[in-house]
Amino acid sequence: MRWSVAGPVLSFLLIAFAAQNVQARQVESGAGEGIGTHANGARSGEPKSDAAFDLPLGEDPDDRPIFPLMKHLANDQRWFWTRPLELKKPDVFKAFVPFAGFTGLLIASDSWIAKQVPDKPDQLNRSKTISDYGVYSLLGAAGGAYVWGHLTHNDHLIETGFLAGEAALNSTLAAYAFREMTQRPRPYQGNGNGSFFQGGTSFPSEHSAVAWSVASVVAHEYPGPVTKIMAYSLASAVTLTRVTSKQHFASDAFVGTALGWYFGRRVYRAHHDPEIGGAPWSDPWSDLIESKEEKEKGLRNPANMGSPPVPLDSWVYPLFDRLAALGYLQTAYLGMRPWTRMECARFLEEAGEQLEVEGASGEARKIYEALEEEFAGETARRNGAANVGASLDSIYSRVTQISGPPLRDGYHFGQTLVNDYGRPYGQGFNDISGATAHATAGPFAFYARGEYQHSPASSSDPPSVLQAIANADLTLPVSNAAPGVNRFQLVEGSVSLNLHNTQISFGKQSLWLGPGQAGPLLFSNNAESIVMLKIETVSPYRIPLLSRLLGPVQSEYFIGQLSGQQFEFNSPNLLGPGNISPQPFLDGYKTSFKPTPNLEFGMGVTAQFVGPGLPFTWSNFVRTFYVHSQTGPTSNNNNPGKRLSAFDFSYRVPGLRNWLTVYNDSLVVDEISPIGSSRPTINPGIYMPQVPKLPKLEMRAEGLKEPLTSEFAPGFVYYGQRRYRSGYTNNGDLLGNWIGRAGRGGQGWLTYSFSPRSKLQFEYRLQEVSKDFIGGGRLADYSAQSEMMLTPNAGVSGLVQYEQWRFPTLSPSRQSNVTASIQFTIYPRLRSDK
Repeated sequence: MRWSVAGPVLSFLLIAFAAQNVQARQVESGAGEGIGTHANGARSGEPKSDAAFDLPLGEDPDDRPIFPLMKHLANDQRWFWTRPLELKKPDVFKAFVPFAGFTGLLIASDSWIAKQVPDKPDQLNRSKTISDYGVYSLLGAAGGAYVWGHLTHNDHLIETGFLAGEAALNSTLAAYAFREMTQRPRPYQGNGNGSFFQGGTSFPSEHSAVAWSVASVVAHEYPGPVTKIMAYSLASAVTLTRVTSKQHFASDAFVGTALGWYFGRRVYRAHHDPEIGGAPWSDPWSDLIESKEEKEKGLRNPANMGSPPVPLDSWVYPLFDRLAALGYLQTAYLGMRPWTRMECARFLEEAGEQLEVEGASGEARKIYEALEEEFAGETARRNGAANVGASLDSIYSRVTQISGPPLRDGYHFGQTLVNDYGRPYGQGFNDISGATAHATAGPFAFYARGEYQHSPASSSDPPSVLQAIANADLTLPVSNAAPGVNRFQLVEGSVSLNLHNTQISFGKQSLWLGPGQAGPLLFSNNAESIVMLKIETVSPYRIPLLSRLLGPVQSEYFIGQLSGQQFEFNSPNLLGPGNISPQPFLDGYKTSFKPTPNLEFGMGVTAQFVGPGLPFTWSNFVRTFYVHSQTGPTSNNNNPGKRLSAFDFSYRVPGLRNWLTVYNDSLVVDEISPIGSSRPTINPGIYMPQVPKLPKLEMRAEGLKEPLTSEFAPGFVYYGQRRYRSGYTNNGDLLGNWIGRAGRGGQGWLTYSFSPRSKLQFEYRLQEVSKDFIGGGRLADYSAQSEMMLTPNAGVSGLVQYEQWRFPTLSPSRQSNVTASIQFTIYPRLRSDK
């Protein structure tokens, strides 16, 4: 193995930065304020014990090598191997049954999961390199902190390095012991089934254990948001890449992660000296394991409770939007979704207090009561109930009939159905039937949405159309026929871990990064969800000094891999179709601020990088954070990717705050920000949660305009001299707004609510494309849709849409189609809560 120097140095610099951040925070709030206070309110200098594990806190903060270290290791190992035998039955059930159950589920799925991992040598080597460098970086940071602490006489850095090293050594010893006991071959060995006791060293993952033990100590010694996000991100990347490199099964990586987290927790709580700084480690399992007195007092910390996301097409978002526009919800960040269920419960607490203060009734009160019923379980957990349970949320079936030729290529022309998770559709009968479910277990949460999908086959466009598309994209003609679809599809599915308001989730996920309803320019659910790692702050937090000016902050980061790219220009050769490997990665981040209760603004960036001849390296990855255009000598490997930068805001007009909100979404390519740019794509809008004298009527309107430039090929995502010809898409559908290229248009909605969950909505959508781009064209949709609750547990929704379109390249005459859809949804309310 090669040793990475850049990784440890970079990580150590982050620790130094975090140290300065903590000092600045202390200056602002008063020296020592908030430091060393445990979750139960006691000063951290007072020894306390863990209710379930009887763990002495701060028992031996003696951070010196040789004898103290050997003593620590002996006690840590003794505790790990003997303490579970002393637990009472209720504690065993609450603490270990959910963990053992999920581990068992992973073991049963290991072989299938391993087969889904691509086995191309370059991809496997890249993943292995990332995991190796990730561990080296964390170990280098720990060692650097210890050495630099001695050189600068900084006790905090000394302790950080010492405890991180102790935790890593502990997790390594435990991992080796488990390996000897389980003898499990690695995924690339034997028949690949991962049978135990066959001779092997796969279970558990030592890399994951070491990474998480170091990361958890560092994140608590320097608990600033930057340090936590970077430490946990690096550890998560190690866990993920041990699976994608086929070095370990998914259960190996998960158990290794748990081992690392446990020893990081054990070592920090037992040997941390609270007098030198750092954050208290409030146990995320404290909402599972507590004394009767603690439960009665509701001492659980919601910041450590896992919670699944609310689907982007859920009925709750329009109601929260309305509450916010009416002035009863001031801490919701409308430009960053999905929200977690627990965060929605927090919103309701805020709205309920505001409603009581103002004595409000009418529409706002009805909306609040409908949402209160939906999130009653989460509200109870915020008030002290155990965060353990599972729920079958919905069962649904939707049939759609499209008469007439629909549009199904938004990248070149337009789409008949938009913002629908990239579901397939075609002329004739279409059907989807599926279910959503979620579960929580302490800091963990699980969410899944699977469905059967059917759509008819669609023939390819004529050769003349295919040639026109190829001319615009500078590619070769290729058939765009769509085969008939009959499949089961995981629409969304993720597992997440929430620690101190920072949630890490992995799985097939989608985002909505903008305030509008037509669709954000940066990221929407118009395309199929992508498998991504996401790190986000669940609730707003404050940045020392900066938040005095800009208010509370919400932030998130994600990275995933796209699919469906057909062509790439790797000068002087055009690659494709069908041989683009690896497919590009997409990473992005967004930060939003609230300077006042009426104003929210956010800034976001995505970068598309990696490709044939352009590997996933640390250098290329880091450059996605700051490279806006190719600089220096022209080289295929000089520009790691194409960046999109977005800026959005939403503002409730003060004098009219109960009925008028204005907002705008904007985006540019290869520029720092849309602010001040001469060529942004914009999407301004207005929203009236109630029309004067008509409190049940809402109105919303948005306009869309993309700059008309001479560069239409290959769209607004390219690589200088190396370009992905399919642009900013996933499986052929636009990742951002449906407006596409060289287009302008708008969308408007008029909604009348009979009750919070029963309404009638009329909609108009217009798209016009410049004649300079594949001959131009025009699309207009007129639709009416309704939602109605038949019983408290069942609802029906319907849509009728009439569309007219004329794209001369596709058809010389005007075409039209009618889309009729009906969906039945059952809300079983089948829940199992402890």
